Amino acid sequence: MAAPTPPPSYDPTGHLLLTPEDGQAPARRVRLNELGLGDNPVPEFDDFARELARVTGAPYAMVNFIDEHRQYFAGLYTPGSGGSGVEFGPVAPEPGRVMARDHGYCPHVVVRRKALVLEDVCDYPRFAGNPVVDEIGIRSYMGAPLIDRTGMALGTVCVVAQEARPWGRQGLETIKAMAAELVDRIHHREAGGL
Repeated sequence: MAAPTPPPSYDPTGHLLLTPEDGQAPARRVRLNELGLGDNPVPEFDDFARELARVTGAPYAMVNFIDEHRQYFAGLYTPGSGGSGVEFGPVAPEPGRVMARDHGYCPHVVVRRKALVLEDVCDYPRFAGNPVVDEIGIRSYMGAPLIDRTGMALGTVCVVAQEARPWGRQGLETIKAMAAELVDRIHHREAGGL
């Protein structure tokens, strides 16, 4: 009798769950559509990402919405770009605002519904093999979920760096506070405030 086929997000060589299963993704897509988010850049979110980078001291910051297949950076800040594109280095120049769902750490934050701080991704076997490590040179990550009034985790706010960063407890508190601030702004937009 043949062994059952493992789910597509399971790496049989490393026995590590690479990208978590996300049963809320279809409902999230509906909610994002209701809010008019996840398909276009939002200048206010670019400004927010710029402020997030400034407050955390990170070179790159994103407001990221996630559906079944991809991540979309509706807010984006990179050094010298003014938020128009990402240039992480010679390995993968300017991937833009869209990233595959299996790249990066934000899908983990959304499914866990909790902030995630990786001061050095290489210290965590579960996360060290993520494609963004080799393809874009990401070495440090910090992100928090955007949980709206419906209880849905819409996406994340996150920062990344190409070197290890000692984010610490202060970084964790900062990223969580910034996520809560952005959720308030999203609710204000929904209520017709913008």
